[in-house]
Amino acid sequence: MPLVKVKTKHQITLPVSVREKAGVAVGDLLEAKVEGKRITLTPQSVIDRSIAQGLKDFDEGRALGPFKSAKAAIRALHRAARSRRRR
Repeated sequence: MPLVKVKTKHQITLPVSVREKAGVAVGDLLEAKVEGKRITLTPQSVIDRSIAQGLKDFDEGRALGPFKSAKAAIRALHRAARSRRRR
């Protein structure tokens, strides 16, 4: 089991073997959790807030598509725009 040393600014370096096994790369975010005297680092993915809102809209049925062609997508957008103008 590899050991890490806490440096003067309370930083640690993850050994290569640990990074490779966990699939951690430069720029990745890790969630730090403390349970008793145990510290657990878990890789996390973060998505842009606007992407998260778009995914939520899609999950809640507020999306159009999928479409078989660009022409079909444009027709659906025009129908949606007409429908909104009528409200």
